[in-house]
Amino acid sequence: MSIRVLVADDQELIRTGLAMILDAQPDIDVVATAADGLEAVRLAERLRPDVCLLDVRMPVLDGIAATRRLAGPEAAQPLAVVVITTFDLDEYVYGALRAGARGFLLKDAGPALLGQAVRAAAQGDALIAPSVTTRLLSVFAAGEPGTVPRQPFEPLTEREEQVLRAVAAGHTNTEIAAGLFISLSTVKTHVASVMAKLGVRNRVEMAIWAYETGRKP
Repeated sequence: MSIRVLVADDQELIRTGLAMILDAQPDIDVVATAADGLEAVRLAERLRPDVCLLDVRMPVLDGIAATRRLAGPEAAQPLAVVVITTFDLDEYVYGALRAGARGFLLKDAGPALLGQAVRAAAQGDALIAPSVTTRLLSVFAAGEPGTVPRQPFEPLTEREEQVLRAVAAGHTNTEIAAGLFISLSTVKTHVASVMAKLGVRNRVEMAIWAYETGRKP
């Protein structure tokens, strides 16, 4: 079955372009587009798409607030959200990731990476643009003075530390499996274990925790 996607961006040209790129991929179907965050939330709650692709800066309701409503801890039935922005060091992006977004891309990422991010989000995975992963997360994690990162409920094993760093570097499960010479199912087991030990909801929060605690890739 096709992955059902909602695209929200206040610029009509960009919104239309993103929708055309995604619709051109055989396994993705754009079911709705929105020009502002509030419209995106209303459409998403009604249509329940598999993935919501949201711009950060939108009128009426910005991308952070929309993400929080759709994917945050208070969302009764959270949806997968991928944030997309023009800026690779946008202060709003960190807030969007904190609000529950599963991925982050730049608008110049290209059709292939855009499709990968949507597929990853639909599968419960996450993809952060590799070109900005280290810059974005390290800058904004360091920019929260006085914050003491929570400690894991149980110590991470050496292999779990390796997987955590790989996730923080923006690698997919398949890439991690190849890099560590382990099976894909083993990677998924380690990722699930790390999430449980850290008390986080997704891979993005894993990456943020890694940067907050100095575990840079």
